[in-house]
Amino acid sequence: MKITPLLSAMLLLTVMLAAARADQQPEMIAEKMAVKLTRGATNVATCVVELPKQTVLTVREMGAAGYLVGPIKGVGMTLYRGFIGLTEMVFFLVPQPGYYDPMIDPAYVWRGWAPKRDTSPLLPEEPK
Repeated sequence: MKITPLLSAMLLLTVMLAAARADQQPEMIAEKMAVKLTRGATNVATCVVELPKQTVLTVREMGAAGYLVGPIKGVGMTLYRGFIGLTEMVFFLVPQPGYYDPMIDPAYVWRGWAPKRDTSPLLPEEPK
């Protein structure tokens, strides 16, 4: 029966936060909560895709050494994305961080695969 006080406290916190944000439409608040819950569940379900994603990105950045470093980064990011997804699922009622904003960037694993753009100057360097 330890869950009942915890649920009561979470419900009270939600009501207080909703009252503090009275300028928002209740439908918008419920929609943002639903998006946060869905985003969390999606990140928990797709966190294993971080393993090949980080391998591909690291190989693209580092070359052949990325085949060794990439999977290590992938395991770390898999655990991180899964933890963040679980956190968003548990605390979907709480408007943190930044009023239901994603806790991880990019918000979903399928974003961020594009190679980084070259931002070097277009003009060639002059010989010295």
